[in-house]
Amino acid sequence: MTIDLTDTTAGAIHDALTQARRRMGGPASGMVLTLIIVTNEEAQYDAVRAAAQAGREHPSRVLAVIPRKPKAESRLDAEIRVGETGPGETALLRLYGPLAQHADSVVAPLLVPDVPVVTWWPDEVAASPVTNALGAVAQRRVTDAAATESQSPQDMLLRLAEDHRPGDTDLSWTRATPWRSLLAATLDQPYPPLLSGRVEAEAANPTADLIAAWLRLRLGIPVSRSESTGPGITSVSFETPDGEIMICRPDGRTATLSWPGRPDRRVALHRRDVADLIAEELRRLEPDELYGETLRELLREPVAA
Repeated sequence: MTIDLTDTTAGAIHDALTQARRRMGGPASGMVLTLIIVTNEEAQYDAVRAAAQAGREHPSRVLAVIPRKPKAESRLDAEIRVGETGPGETALLRLYGPLAQHADSVVAPLLVPDVPVVTWWPDEVAASPVTNALGAVAQRRVTDAAATESQSPQDMLLRLAEDHRPGDTDLSWTRATPWRSLLAATLDQPYPPLLSGRVEAEAANPTADLIAAWLRLRLGIPVSRSESTGPGITSVSFETPDGEIMICRPDGRTATLSWPGRPDRRVALHRRDVADLIAEELRRLEPDELYGETLRELLREPVAA
């Protein structure tokens, strides 16, 4: 069911959502969280689609805030979708003119009562997430340094590190989860002394910087960063007195674990899409303390490629 409202109000949008849900036979209390997406017209389609896919696991009210034509008169248009792609509700809120500067006043009446709020910036975030008006209402604030265009991903990651508060996270860190799990499993067995480490990835890959800082923090060894042709992270290796321990993933799908004196072992290590990343973040709404520690380590000593 799709409902279009032109030159409307937050109250009218709330009433339309409630009536649509009743007609579909499902109460709004079935929502487990509110997901606010702060985006633009160009990026909203992919972001909303990813949120809808994640909503199959986490039924949510998705509020996509899309600023339009800053010099126009203030106006609010809404496109409401209920029961089209999953169990959740979606409202695309197009804010014209000065109204876009007060998006929090539009969003506040539309938050599902008594459930967590997550705010996600799929591309750019103008200020620190926690001081942003739409970030201040959320328990979790999700950014994506890899998607920035106004600055390098590394610079954005360092800015996020300077402004980090509990509840902040970045999809660059979420992308590191399979690598961190495999590295932890690899070193969860007797191994020779580690002398140094190296992370190899394509240029401008903030996930590689985070993994290098995390390894440096956890292992207490120097970890360098070098460039490859990708895709993404292609290898992580450690120098030891016995030779090199390496996890190599040249194709973005399957990794090979090489250990001195042992046969090579192949492990599935797929690159994931944004819908999978958002679904992972919505599973854990408590602050990610390890991410904060890793950001502080990165800020203390940025990883040089």
